[in-house]
Amino acid sequence: MSQANPIVYQPSAERVQASRLYDYMRWLAERDIVELADYDALHAWSIDALEAFWASIWDYTGVIAANRGDTVLDSRQMPGARWFTGARLNFAENLLREAIHGDADKTAIVGLSESRDDVRLTYGELMAEVGALEAWLVARGVRAGDRVAGVVAHTHEPIVALLACASLGAIWSSASPDFGVAGLVDRFAQIEPTVLITVDGYRYGGKDFDRTGRIADLCEAIPSIRHVLVTPNQGRTVSTDSRVTAWADALAEHAGAAPSFSPQTFDHPVYILFSSGTTGVPKCIVHGAGGALLQHAKELILHGDIHREDVFFYFTTCGWMMWNWHVSGLLTGATLVLYDGNPGYPDMDMLWGVVERERITHFGTSAKWIAGCRNADITPSENHDLGTLRVIFSTGSPLLDADFDWVYERVKTDVLLASIAGGTDIVSCFIGGNPMLAVRRGEIQCRMLGVAAEAFDESGRSVIDECGELVCTQPLPSMPVKFWNDSDGSRYRAAYFETFEGVWSHGDYVLFTPQGGAIIYGRSDATLNVGGIRIGTAEIYRQVETMDAIADTLVVAQPYGEDNRIVMLVVVNEGHEFDQTLADAIRRRLREQASPRHVPAVIAPVSALPYTRSGKKVEVAVAKLLRGMRVDNTQAIANPEALEEIAAIDALEVPRG
Repeated sequence: MSQANPIVYQPSAERVQASRLYDYMRWLAERDIVELADYDALHAWSIDALEAFWASIWDYTGVIAANRGDTVLDSRQMPGARWFTGARLNFAENLLREAIHGDADKTAIVGLSESRDDVRLTYGELMAEVGALEAWLVARGVRAGDRVAGVVAHTHEPIVALLACASLGAIWSSASPDFGVAGLVDRFAQIEPTVLITVDGYRYGGKDFDRTGRIADLCEAIPSIRHVLVTPNQGRTVSTDSRVTAWADALAEHAGAAPSFSPQTFDHPVYILFSSGTTGVPKCIVHGAGGALLQHAKELILHGDIHREDVFFYFTTCGWMMWNWHVSGLLTGATLVLYDGNPGYPDMDMLWGVVERERITHFGTSAKWIAGCRNADITPSENHDLGTLRVIFSTGSPLLDADFDWVYERVKTDVLLASIAGGTDIVSCFIGGNPMLAVRRGEIQCRMLGVAAEAFDESGRSVIDECGELVCTQPLPSMPVKFWNDSDGSRYRAAYFETFEGVWSHGDYVLFTPQGGAIIYGRSDATLNVGGIRIGTAEIYRQVETMDAIADTLVVAQPYGEDNRIVMLVVVNEGHEFDQTLADAIRRRLREQASPRHVPAVIAPVSALPYTRSGKKVEVAVAKLLRGMRVDNTQAIANPEALEEIAAIDALEVPRG
């Protein structure tokens, strides 16, 4: 980078001093733990004094535990480091602290949906449902360590289910109901759940989808399932199979039961998440209750600046880690707003209306959705009162420079646009937002506290102001406890620790600026290598996807002759056509704004690009396709028919057979 990116948002002194991060720094000084001048000094201390830092997070965020123990971290060796080995706590008890120690009548959840009427639950009502469901699970033989699987929409029921499982020590795992049976079996058969919780159906974009017919198929394919609980998303008739119970009947059976909040070890599994599965059978990533709790408390309270009186919305599915992150917002005592449906239906302005109506303070979404708003040319600030909105979270893919501009020009000038990056692997973030720092155009603000994130070049040297592999050189509490069915840990080590010994390699291509910000350039396994030069895919997307005619693009490197060539797939906006003039304009833009090396050899139009069900471009699968390799596990792709369209394009010369 030749010069620093321009500042597009600078928090006022009043806002900085009202932030929870500022209060935390003051708290550290008052207790004579450490007195620090600014965030850079705080971050340096947090990784130098790793044990003292995480002990302070435990205390400041008010973790509830039967015992903390004397040891914070037994070793800094990776893999193998263990945290708070003497601790005993319960994840659900910590998320329901408002019901126990605060105001049980405070609103905990506002559930909005295309499929049904709004649902509003207080913290007291939420805890009552958790207790009743836990009792129902126990009556069906579920014990600590057993798995419960959910094929669920983003409504209140899966939150109740997760907390009920966590209360007794069972392990929750969920997927969204748009998965096909094969994709669900690929995931859940590996972990052998004893109970399946599923929606009866859902509505998306005004269209209804019945899911009652899949229950028998899943039970047949996963013989470990002994009981099925059906949530009434659309009020469909529940099967008369003796294994099947309606949600309302289960809660009524044990109404009045209280959660047990059984104390568990710090690394006792709380949920199993799955890798995308676009390059093979999904990995089953096991996360510990204490690690997820402590990491989420730090991120939501300090970096996200969520206060008890705030209203926190995140658009997500239950198969994306952002659902787990959103649910942990309960530990702040804030109100969660959920949405089950199409975020762009009937138009891209719809969710901004929700911000106004529900007085949302923290709005979370994907970079792709923000780009969709920009392409739709809407101006939310003209249509809605967004006075309550303080923070916008964006993740899933790099946020384009033009989308920073759109937010500050069309949404709000004094909002904190917190682009965040991490992943399912750590169910949290490496880099992200900060209420005390400025926002620079095109950049993620900072390394998160306690995170020793760096960019390594190919020799393992840490670099600044040049691209490298995103690594973490010290352990984090939320690194996975293990992979399921990986008894010797070999798959776990291969996934993260083979590139650089003893260092977590995350698989993103990143640049850290001299000012401390970060720019993600895409997945390192999708990095383009042409003529010996490595190019991050986001370097190209940033230039092209701001063009009026372009709705979406995907680039991959394809072996060609003795080298690779760059292939670009283009979806054009409504009212535009792909022709040679547009192709020339794309090449000219890249040549002038990036470099001649960024110019694709082939540009081909498609009707749609393949995406995962959590909204990420499937670059690696397309690269395999263009090499003539088989793309396995297409059930993980939301629209696998897009691959068929790509394979049929003559100009791409896809090997047949």
